Amino acid sequence: MAELVTVARPYAEATFKLALENRNLTGWSDMLSLLDGVLSDPSIAAHVSDPNLDAAALENLLLGVLGDKLDGQGRNFLQVLIHNGRLTLLPQIRAMYEELKREHEGVVEAEIVSALPMSDDQVRSLVAALEAKHGRKVNARVEVDPELIGGVRIVVGDKVIDATIRGRLDAMAAALAH
Repeated sequence: MAELVTVARPYAEATFKLALENRNLTGWSDMLSLLDGVLSDPSIAAHVSDPNLDAAALENLLLGVLGDKLDGQGRNFLQVLIHNGRLTLLPQIRAMYEELKREHEGVVEAEIVSALPMSDDQVRSLVAALEAKHGRKVNARVEVDPELIGGVRIVVGDKVIDATIRGRLDAMAAALAH
């Protein structure tokens, strides 16, 4: 996995730099999302992994499917990935690009998992507290997981705040086992 990230990083950074220079961060997000969606289609994925299909044929196939949904730079990007044999790295490139974009925009992603549904006011309050703590705008994704029994678990980057009853029970079980 680390190797894929290492190889994908220069493509993501170059794409981000190009998007930044052209003030087209959202446009590139949309193009990368579109490419990722097309490449994840099982029938297209079968062609991408077909060793009998040469780069030119793959390029014609993908550009034919995508039509005019890519601008000139997007088409060039796709061609570079195809001819360098890096098309399978697109999910990693996209993820790294989005991370660079969020960092540039001062945004951090948060995952909030609650045992019970949260009201909009509760979510807003929690997001406001997270924004104050991190000094950045927070995009929160909220989920409900009844197995937590009660409380909330918040994941921001590599930090986890586990204030759930399930987490406390697991910690207690681990302490009793030792």
